[in-house]
Amino acid sequence: MADLKINLAGIQSPNPFWLASAPPTNSGYQVQRAFEAGWGGAVWKTLGDQILNVSSRFAAVSFNGQRVAGFNNIELITDRPLDVNLKEIYETKKRFPDHAIIASLMVEPKQEKWHEIVKRVEAVGVDGLELNFGCPHGMAERGMGAASGQVPELVERQTYWVKEAATTPVIVKLTPNITDITATAEAAVHGGADAISLINTINSLAGVDIDTWNTVPHVGGKGAHGGYCGPAVKPIALHMVGECARNPHINVPISGIGGISNWQNTVEFMLMGATGVQICTAAMHHGFSIVEDMIEGLSNYLDDRGISSVMELVGKSVEKYSDWGELDLNYKVVARINQDTCIHCNKCHIACEDTSHQCIDLLKDEKGASYVKVREEDCVGCNLCSIVCPVDDAIDMIELPSGLPPMTWNERQAAVNLSAIQPDVIGK
Repeated sequence: MADLKINLAGIQSPNPFWLASAPPTNSGYQVQRAFEAGWGGAVWKTLGDQILNVSSRFAAVSFNGQRVAGFNNIELITDRPLDVNLKEIYETKKRFPDHAIIASLMVEPKQEKWHEIVKRVEAVGVDGLELNFGCPHGMAERGMGAASGQVPELVERQTYWVKEAATTPVIVKLTPNITDITATAEAAVHGGADAISLINTINSLAGVDIDTWNTVPHVGGKGAHGGYCGPAVKPIALHMVGECARNPHINVPISGIGGISNWQNTVEFMLMGATGVQICTAAMHHGFSIVEDMIEGLSNYLDDRGISSVMELVGKSVEKYSDWGELDLNYKVVARINQDTCIHCNKCHIACEDTSHQCIDLLKDEKGASYVKVREEDCVGCNLCSIVCPVDDAIDMIELPSGLPPMTWNERQAAVNLSAIQPDVIGK
């Protein structure tokens, strides 16, 4: 059986599945129940000066029959006293010494504030610290969370302050509400971060009730933007993890966060550079026991591939992730329809005819029955037909030899530029 243990910047965990800093990690009772269920670690709900939360707090986006495709919340950091949280962290770590407990922290951008809370939290035996520079609402208005996380200089400075006092590994949690997440990731590294975690939640408004005209959620008829997470944000998170993983200036471990709902998502994040993952929405939707399926699925996947340790997955797909200008312009795939499997719904024809490249013909056979066929000479391999097809394996995307050598856009432009200056070069 494959070894699921991970080591993230010196933080040991029996498996890569951690609960993210969020409602599921609000108390010792919850975290201990999670560890009993099999979770390898937990990032305690963000600690700081005691605050007040509102009611109501959560909203969800459903799509095409899927409940909680996206999740929105306007809840802030823990509203429980710091002393109570510290007591419960101590008790939980004592009971589960082999599980990772990371304290998420958020205070005002003042050196003395960071030093004070770091010393108090480390005194109860946490395995590491996570600096929350991502909360997009409420705390941001007080100069914390995303207000700091969107400014690289503040990320670097506050990380440095924490490192002055910290004796445990420091993880910096990054906000996605920024044009280029690598800017703040690099700043965190410059400040001495031992690891980074991403993404935090995305600024969002879940919806508007068209009967009452209230925002969703609302508090006494008024609403505010919240943080968006869940399966809908996974592609955004995976992209940002990949951007950081392939950046040579961000050479620290990554804790991946964002819409991870199953073991397959976990493998994706680890292949794209994450050492482990943090999960929230899936646990809120299905309960702590979901980790059992994740552990079993990941174990079977590794065993089936003859992989002895989950750490062997980390970063294996990073070299395959590049920029558009590095893609082969001469690579060609086309769609082929399996007539034995096709149910003749014609969704592929409609999609191609209306919104793509008009290369799927609607034809009739000798008996008068309709069927669809791809004109391969006109197909650009966009994948749309296979995406909208409701039947697995009814449409295959087939690689065809182009007869041309690989040529990227960057190579093409370099050749064009060289040919433009060549006469002058020869003349000299």
